[in-house]
Amino acid sequence: MAVPTANALADMYPEAALAEQAPRWNTLLESFSSAFGHKPSFVARSPGRVNIIGEHIDYSLYSVLPMAIEADALLAASSSPAQKDGVFQIKIRNVQDAKFPGQTFEVDARGDVPIDSTKFEWTNYFKSGLRGALELLRKKKGADFAPVDMEIVMNGSVPVGGGLSSSAAFVSASALAVMVANGETAVDKTELTEVAIVSERAVGVNSGGMDQAASVLSEQGAALFVEFSPKLKARPIHFPPTHPELCFVIAQSFVTSNKHVTGPIHYNLRVVECSMAAAYLHAVLNPPGTPLPTDAGPLGVSLQGFHETYFYHQGGDASAARSVTKEEELARLLQLVKDTLTQEDGYTREEIASTLGVSVAELEARFTSTFPVRADRFKLRQRALHVFSEALRVLQFLTLLERPVHTGATDTTAFNTQLGDLMNATQDSCRELYECSCDEIDAICRVARAAGAYGSRLTGAGWGGCSVHLVPADKVEAVQAALEREYYGQMDLTEEQKTQAVVVSRPGHGSAIYKAEGVV
Repeated sequence: MAVPTANALADMYPEAALAEQAPRWNTLLESFSSAFGHKPSFVARSPGRVNIIGEHIDYSLYSVLPMAIEADALLAASSSPAQKDGVFQIKIRNVQDAKFPGQTFEVDARGDVPIDSTKFEWTNYFKSGLRGALELLRKKKGADFAPVDMEIVMNGSVPVGGGLSSSAAFVSASALAVMVANGETAVDKTELTEVAIVSERAVGVNSGGMDQAASVLSEQGAALFVEFSPKLKARPIHFPPTHPELCFVIAQSFVTSNKHVTGPIHYNLRVVECSMAAAYLHAVLNPPGTPLPTDAGPLGVSLQGFHETYFYHQGGDASAARSVTKEEELARLLQLVKDTLTQEDGYTREEIASTLGVSVAELEARFTSTFPVRADRFKLRQRALHVFSEALRVLQFLTLLERPVHTGATDTTAFNTQLGDLMNATQDSCRELYECSCDEIDAICRVARAAGAYGSRLTGAGWGGCSVHLVPADKVEAVQAALEREYYGQMDLTEEQKTQAVVVSRPGHGSAIYKAEGVV
């Protein structure tokens, strides 16, 4: 299915958002005309996302349930044939040019796009999308493909470091813009998602794929159930009618969580720990000499890969259908982890290498050379327990949505509470097992639950950023008031921050292309 072309803002935003979006889009188009002396040809749009449930398990290739939000990355663009032989030129500007200075750079038409991932530079996100799109275009168009010159103005409304995936929105919109500028009239959604997943790793993050999938593939009014194994696929999931009606409230902590900066001790370290846990469990529990399959995990192996291999060999007849459900398998894996990974204080490089039958140097080459991490001990037990238990919660949440037992009930409080309990359990696991929460997020969750939220948890990478809350519609104002009184009221916020602090979110549209024709 191709990325849709929008003819009006109403094709991309709910009616309630149009009054706010129209001036923003006009500012973008005017900024482009001011910078380059003519109108853009099109605008590429990709939104941020909020994850309802399924935290830090996408890079272990387990399914997740995010939804797109209204906040997005917009790239107004035009193109022309390259003016110089053997190179093409990119001129990129930002509506907030004082904060994000523009750049002009040239790229070898047949070479790679240079990216210095050691520098936190905003244009690196565009360059990573450019790199991925060019690789795909070269495969499609062959050796004679000649990239075009591009002029771009970017505007982003997803808060940076806020846990709503501003980076995936920017990278996805960038790859989309490059493909359209280079003549792709129908950009396949799955291809764009896969390009964006790989592309963001160029800026120094072992990203899993949930953020990009939600940004590109989402549909208005529905959450998105995203599967990564055996291949990427997604389908919309609608919430059943409830009484009281359910809303999602997004609350910012204003603790900046930039996974590209803190990756060595936070995000990337967790990716390494999960990959090591998969290899360790495989070495101990699967038959000697059995290879752990290479898969789409950031480091080439995953806990999902171990999961599949383990039950493949448990069944005796590998061709026979499994006799237990996925939920039962995950419950069994949780017990296996408790029995096998017994060291609460973690494992040293030497201990892991010994179990895997490799040297420490070989271990580091395999797991920590792509993106360096800083750790003396690796908490394999806790990370694996989180991943398997969270994967189980996602399936339980999905079952509740797809097979609701309350249909027609005048009061669905019990059903609503079940959904909320699963979200609360996710927060407990993120805090205690994955250690990716923080005091501020914990405080926000306590306040929201006390004010009437069924479920409250961090969303996104964690260590700050955002929280998401499942709230009955008649309690939204009470939750907002409590957060203002007990959390935001203790902070010195700007007017812009005050407007961003708490947002009632609706599931939004995914990526789109808008053909620019002046003011909107």
